[in-house]
Amino acid sequence: MSDRIIAACDGASKGNPGPAAWGWVVADPQGRPERWAAGPLGTATNNVAELTALKDLLETVPATTPLEVRMDSQYAMKAVTQWLPGWKRNGWKTSGGKPVANRELVERIDELLTGREVEFRYVPAHREDGDHLNAIADQAASDAAGTQRPAGTALGDAEMPVPAPARATPARPARQARPAKKQAAGAKPTSGGGGGARTIKAKFPGRCTCGTAYAAGEPITKLDTGWGHPSCRA
Repeated sequence: MSDRIIAACDGASKGNPGPAAWGWVVADPQGRPERWAAGPLGTATNNVAELTALKDLLETVPATTPLEVRMDSQYAMKAVTQWLPGWKRNGWKTSGGKPVANRELVERIDELLTGREVEFRYVPAHREDGDHLNAIADQAASDAAGTQRPAGTALGDAEMPVPAPARATPARPARQARPAKKQAAGAKPTSGGGGGARTIKAKFPGRCTCGTAYAAGEPITKLDTGWGHPSCRA
């Protein structure tokens, strides 16, 4: 069996939607970056860019090689690892009955994942203490979104994109316990107990922080940056 390949992929959209691009970087089994690629998408959303980056990476790496994929997009990662089976069962409809966004990309990624060994790993974005490979992929996508030109080692660009320090946020201090927060306005508590964050029923339709909509009556919970699906809880 071939050695495992470690890679990272990312997408960028200047405006969401706006000038967009994808990028990925492939490392050796020890995690040292070896090759990279980035490509323009014209005007597109960040989610389209994220999924396209994953698709292109899977098309590039041989299917017989075990692969670890590092991503900072919970939407793209959960779309193909958690939500996909339910979308198929529902005839490519979300739990709210709406057509699945970016279906063609998700279906293509599903084909590329079939029968191969792929491990997905979520990494925080734009962190001084974050993943170096993800930072390179992020910068490659951001640069290509701005120039709208393809780039990468296959095109003769041997130098890796250098992540801009100004874009990174400082390392986070250790978390301290927070006081309990009040229930969101217009939300109904659900029955049932259990530990962890409380799950409630949405009184009105809304949009999860992952970018996918939820319907009135669906279970939601408090996430780091807003309300959304319990499965999206960090």
